[in-house]
Parts: sequence; structure tokens; C-alpha cells
Amino acid sequence: MLKSDFYYDLPEELIAQTPLEPRDSSRLMKINRESGEIEHNRFYNIADYLRSGDLLVMNDSKVFPARIMGVKRDTGVVCEFLLLNQRSHNTWETLVRPGRRLKVGARVDFSDELSAEVIEVIDDGNRIVRFDFDGVFFDILDRIGQMPLPPYITEKLKDKDRYNTIYCHETGSAAAPTAGLHFTEQVFEKIREKGVDTAYVTLHVGLGTFRPVKEENILEHKMHVEHFSIPEETAEKIIECKARGGRVIAVGTTSCRTLEAAAGLSEDGIIKACSHDTGIFIYPGYKFKVIDGLITNFHLPESTLIMLVSAFLGKDKTFNAYHTAIEERYRFFSFGDSMCIL
Repeated sequence: MLKSDFYYDLPEELIAQTPLEPRDSSRLMKINRESGEIEHNRFYNIADYLRSGDLLVMNDSKVFPARIMGVKRDTGVVCEFLLLNQRSHNTWETLVRPGRRLKVGARVDFSDELSAEVIEVIDDGNRIVRFDFDGVFFDILDRIGQMPLPPYITEKLKDKDRYNTIYCHETGSAAAPTAGLHFTEQVFEKIREKGVDTAYVTLHVGLGTFRPVKEENILEHKMHVEHFSIPEETAEKIIECKARGGRVIAVGTTSCRTLEAAAGLSEDGIIKACSHDTGIFIYPGYKFKVIDGLITNFHLPESTLIMLVSAFLGKDKTFNAYHTAIEERYRFFSFGDSMCIL
């Protein structure tokens, strides 16, 4: 299976660079999973497509201000650190710039409260960094850090929380689970009135989620690893939903991968409360064990994300939907529009 099979030509003007609209007024493409039939709507009407007894499963991970600027102690060179994965209470895997100046032993000062030392260079060029700080680490980041926005978003957000879902809770992501950015309290109220339940998983999103596949044969692609957890309450709600004939609907590809990875941990495929790492790669041919529906944004050509959508909807129906989205001027990526596959 070739990555070029998952390519489409996206006009640059359809890339959503800033959140120009209220969260729930983004456009919504509803796709019938069986027939591929497409309807056009607005996200604030998402409840129209849900049924009493359905269960929405959402990723409650919170993006933190993971991009910090500092000064190399011996030379005064300005450095940029992007925190990716926490290894211990004070060590992180980081992406650094300029990399050639930050070898093992380099020390960087970010503020009076925060400094760091590079202690290891790993295979992909990222650094393992040990931080020294006075106070609560994430409080310091809130004061001095910036949100790690995608490169196509060129303006700083006036409100940092705009790059988080309204239900985020567990701090740890380097990028937002963007399918959830459309939800508002008004949308949740309509969903509850419809008799639809909600549940949460946590998967801390790494930047690898959005990197395009480089190998032409996608089976040679090495997936990044991310940490996830599923609480007991969520596991019970999923079992109850299946028992009553409801649909388990994943909000976002991160929620989907979490559920499918967790199901793969047990011989019977039943979701259980757990905390684990996953590098699950879902592409056409994959047999879904848990989800019956998917709410997601429009994704990058040749990405693992569009491969996941193609696995769930079918490649031909997926690309018909994507070409329709381009023709209808839907916006793509983080602050773009949404699709609902049921």
C-alpha cells in the first residue's frame, strides 16, 4: 500500500489559520458510513445525527504552553525548546533550535525560575533535557511559555485556551486533539437532551501525530508512541453502551486510537480500565473493535490520520468526501471544519 494513494491537492486558502468563528459554528459534513451519502450542516446541529443511547468518547488531554525561549548560558545565543514527552518529574524529551549549538552539557536559562541542561542527544536529533526550577513547573510554563501552535498558524492566540477543548483536564499534550475544539456547552446541552452520554479517555498528543508518512510503502512507516489511560467509569460506559445497542462514537482520531489500542490489550477485545503506551497504526484493512462512529477534522494528505479515516469509511468514500470538501470550500486542519461519519 503506497502513501501516494492517500494524496489530494489542497488549495492553500482552505488551510484554517486562525479561529475566525465561534467554536460550534464551524461547518459539518455528515457522511453515511454505509452509502457514503453526504449532508452539509453546522456543528451546532451535531445532535441531529445522534440517537438516545449513543456514547461520545472524548480525549480530555490538555495542551500546555510547551514552547519556551531561553539563552545559552556561555554564549548568549537565543534558543527555542519545545517540550514533547515527560520522562520524569524534571526530565523531558525536547525539540531544540538551534540544534548544532545545544550539545550534551549545554545549559540554558529561561527565567529566574527555570533553567535546563542537555543530558542526551537521541537518534532523531531530539534532546533529553533536565530542568532545574523553583516552584511548580507547569505554573512557570503558564507564565513564560507559548502554545505550540502548528506552523501554518502564524498569529499568536489572544486566548491560550482557544487551542484547548472546553473539557480538557489532564495536562500533557504538545498538540490539541482538534476534533473536540468545536464543542460548546450549548452543544453538550443539546446532546444531553437527546439522551446521549459522554465519557473521557486521556491520550497525550505528540507532534508525531501530524507528521506525514515519508516511506512510499506505508507498512514501513514507524509510528510514534503516546501514552494513554482509560478510567474505570469510561470502560463501564462503553460496555453498557454496547449492551443496550447504542453506538460508541469517538471524538477525534486520538480517542479512536486509544479505544482501539485498549481493545487490543485483551483477548476478548473488551475495553478495560488501563494505562499504557501505544503506537497503533490504523490503515485500510484494519478491523475496528470498538468504535461505531467518528467525529474528526479534515487532515493532511499522506498522513496517518487520513489513512485512519480511510480505514473506517473506506478509501473511495473518504476521497469522495475530501474532494467534495475542497469543492465546497471547507476549511482544513486545526481550526478548520468537521466531519461526522455514522
